Amino acid sequence: MAERQVSADARVVEVSRSELPLACPRDDRSLWSLHPRVYLPLGPAVEVTCPYCSTIYRLED
Repeated sequence: MAERQVSADARVVEVSRSELPLACPRDDRSLWSLHPRVYLPLGPAVEVTCPYCSTIYRLED
């Protein structure tokens, strides 16, 4: 995998296959920071970025 520059304020979340399908925001987020729920497709990719909050989700398998 190519190395990618990630900003200092970016949030990176490791997820497992048991947590799929993947949706953002997750249940552990504070109410004030919520945006509309979107389902993020991982497919063959092992990393996906939320278009609303820029959280990066990585599959840990």
